[in-house]
Amino acid sequence: MSPMWGSTVQYGGIVWPWPIAVYLFLAGLSAGAIISAIVIKWMKGNDSSPWDGIIKAGAILAPVTIGAGLLLLIVDLTRPLHFWKLLINYNFGSMMTIGVLALFAYFPVIIIFFLGIFRKPLIDEGPFGFLAPLADIAKNQAKLLEVITLVLAVGVGAYTGFLLSAMNSYPLLNTPTLPLLFLASGISAGISANLIVGLVFFKSTTGEENVSYLHGLDFKVILAEMFILVALFSGMYYQGGAAASVAAAALTTGGFATLFWVGVFGVGLAAPVGLNIVMPHSVKHSTAFIIFNAFLVLAGVMALRFYILYAGQTFVG
Repeated sequence: MSPMWGSTVQYGGIVWPWPIAVYLFLAGLSAGAIISAIVIKWMKGNDSSPWDGIIKAGAILAPVTIGAGLLLLIVDLTRPLHFWKLLINYNFGSMMTIGVLALFAYFPVIIIFFLGIFRKPLIDEGPFGFLAPLADIAKNQAKLLEVITLVLAVGVGAYTGFLLSAMNSYPLLNTPTLPLLFLASGISAGISANLIVGLVFFKSTTGEENVSYLHGLDFKVILAEMFILVALFSGMYYQGGAAASVAAAALTTGGFATLFWVGVFGVGLAAPVGLNIVMPHSVKHSTAFIIFNAFLVLAGVMALRFYILYAGQTFVG
């Protein structure tokens, strides 16, 4: 079985297996989805109901993906029924504790944001009238809620990178650029997921101007990801010693090198950028192309999470 999908026998150093990689992907996507939804909500003409489809997509994707990721994380624990202990035992010198606290604050605010966006079908006309006080917060304190949500989303998007970068014995993980890389790739994934959900499920309310704006923003974020990856490996190379050896091995050895060059760089970065450059305006702004491009980006971000987690634990100098 491929080491990417569960069998890690041939890689004895693998401590964090594939469910952690999927969680890292889902956490980043959740943060990116709510960030891009808020960005659209702050644009002129999108600050009141009826909400744009992109905003609806972000409001749904943010809690669903982080919820699924946390469930996966709990199931992967050695003693999953004891997960609640993480919520009452804190070590403020631990990045894990900081991450748990960020998630503990993040989840309620994105639920309130969700209730504010879907108030009419769920509360005013639906069976959840008892949640009206929470929806009132989203309406009466909208800007404050969105600022808090944005700050927490940035924290959630970056903290997994900080968590991995604290692993001192793993040169590929112990780099200062990893949090920024995870944040940028998570935003890219969130934008892409919002575009797909908005155009597929909320097409009638998704504004073309907003789609074009996010599509262009995603292009810029991907370019930033490329720069961060170059900085990451260049920094390791010029650091010399074990770090340089690990960087060279991670980029040239076996399946991990293939995953990086084909999955991360080829599918997730070069293809979206290249297609956006060479395709005529009429094609690259079509719904079909935008959705296809978004799927490429999502595949690339998933590949990046697997690559960083597995290669980072495998190559130790």
